[in-house]
Amino acid sequence: MPIYVYKNLKTGETFEVSQRITEAALTEHPETGDPVKRVVQPVGIAFKGAGFYVNDSRAGATEPSKTAKAAKGASAGASTD
Repeated sequence: MPIYVYKNLKTGETFEVSQRITEAALTEHPETGDPVKRVVQPVGIAFKGAGFYVNDSRAGATEPSKTAKAAKGASAGASTD
């Protein structure tokens, strides 16, 4: 189950609650009854380093391959008559 972060609107305290996705968001603190608001959290994943993109997965990824250059040159020379 996901963990959601809530902020107590009276005290400013933040706390976490494990809830199902289908459950409604809390409107009051479970212990004190104070009004609360769900805090949107950033996604907990970051793609860093090589290997996450198509051009990072092969050697010489910074330069176009010779076959790509040859194909580009051949298509540029073709006529559309």
